[in-house]
Amino acid sequence: MEKKLKIALGNDAFLPTIDGVNTVIKYYAEYINKELGEAVVVTPENPNKKDYMFPFEIYRYKSLFTFGEGYPVGWPFKQKFADDIINMNFDILHSHCPVATSYFFRRINRIKRIPTILTYHTKFEYDIDARVKSLAIRQKAYTMIGKDIKCADEVWVTSRGTADSLKIMGYEGDFVVMPNGCDLPKVTVSESDKEIIRRKHNIPKGIPIFIFVGRLMWYKNIRLILETVRILKDKGRDFRMLFLGIGPDEKAIKKYCNVINVEDKVIMTGMIDNRHELQLYYSAADLLIFPSLFDTNGLVVREAAASATPSVLVKDSCAAEGIVDGETGFICLESATDYAEKIDSIIDNKELIARVGESAQNNIYISWEDSIKAAYERYQIVIDKFNSTPHGPYKW
Repeated sequence: MEKKLKIALGNDAFLPTIDGVNTVIKYYAEYINKELGEAVVVTPENPNKKDYMFPFEIYRYKSLFTFGEGYPVGWPFKQKFADDIINMNFDILHSHCPVATSYFFRRINRIKRIPTILTYHTKFEYDIDARVKSLAIRQKAYTMIGKDIKCADEVWVTSRGTADSLKIMGYEGDFVVMPNGCDLPKVTVSESDKEIIRRKHNIPKGIPIFIFVGRLMWYKNIRLILETVRILKDKGRDFRMLFLGIGPDEKAIKKYCNVINVEDKVIMTGMIDNRHELQLYYSAADLLIFPSLFDTNGLVVREAAASATPSVLVKDSCAAEGIVDGETGFICLESATDYAEKIDSIIDNKELIARVGESAQNNIYISWEDSIKAAYERYQIVIDKFNSTPHGPYKW
């Protein structure tokens, strides 16, 4: 019988801080502990933590403070923290962030070598370039992250296009594509249930609904969405564009809606925490509008597919990987004009939208069960390779 593995799932934040990576770790931890082996979340302290709510162990090390939307700044330098992890006898360390977490795992490996995987989820150059004006300091930040990437025994990405971001950080080695799954089930929602969303937001029957799901940040190409809304409105189209989520640029986005006079077409729903309600939104929508070049996997595309709702995506973006235009989704150039033309040309063709949505549900959907099973099988391969390879002094 194959040995059950004990896995450390590390990240620079965890719930109650809400983002896509924390969601990934939650599902990994839940499914591994339920079906496969043992997983422990390793993350910095958070003053708002509610760790008692989770049916798995969470090891929290020191943080200095929190910033933004509850992100802690981890301080993994105390010897005790490394000793604690070593004494837990993990078979593998799986970092989900090449910053404090990966540096922490490097410190552990200086004492005792444990095979380490890094999943590179985020295009960090977007955050660094937005916050750091000095080119020299930006380059130093790239170098630091690049070193944390290179120290992993294996690097995973959620889409092949993420390799471009790895190169910016100075990593040009091999990687494994390990896509994320989706927790929403494949469903066919009744028309009466879809009407719940229309009643909630006072949207008349027959008016097309478009949605965006994610953090409200300009670099998710939200300005392009709003310009698309403006063009469609100027064409005389009636529709509603729903933004599901919160984020640091929310106020600026609302202000821009007023500036370009589209506030009557845009609805900000705030964060939708209830997964059943979220699936109702996906099901009620005609199209998911997701032009982000920032996202490395576009989990929301698979979530929409679970409800047979097709997505409109930017050509060559990571979110568009595996999508065939007019078959499992719709592909546009990174242009509000092109987006508006595409939407204008298909929105009256309900049969086409339904067919593409059904094809997306059947062909691009992947469950968390299948995704995590694949990752767990890969853990064993990494461990076997590690154990069969001689290791000299740890250079990181």
